[in-house]
Amino acid sequence: VQLQASGGGLVQAGGSLRLSCVGSGRTLSTDGMGWFRQAPGKEREFVAAISWNGDSTYYADAVNGRFTISRDDAKNAVYLQMNRLKADDTAVYDCAATPKEIAVRARDYLYWGQGTLVTVSS
Repeated sequence: VQLQASGGGLVQAGGSLRLSCVGSGRTLSTDGMGWFRQAPGKEREFVAAISWNGDSTYYADAVNGRFTISRDDAKNAVYLQMNRLKADDTAVYDCAATPKEIAVRARDYLYWGQGTLVTVSS
């Protein structure tokens, strides 16, 4: 499966962005999906995950209450709504698919997108 992440850009602190991740090649409806990010000079970190059926979600403490992950299997897509953005949210965001029901570790994800850059100005 190929994943295409999009929706990144430049936004002021306190603003919002919605990232999209669209899959092609096969359905994502049986995959757990996740979003990760990597800031300059830092390691990749988990952001959010959603189970294959959408019933469960996990969030990193740093984004809990501000970010919302969702999925639309009819569009073979996963989204990350990001509100009240902070300068610390600046990073390349990437989506990923896992055969597990849901996962927070990057090593559990088999398929990755190419990333989309989010820059939050303070």
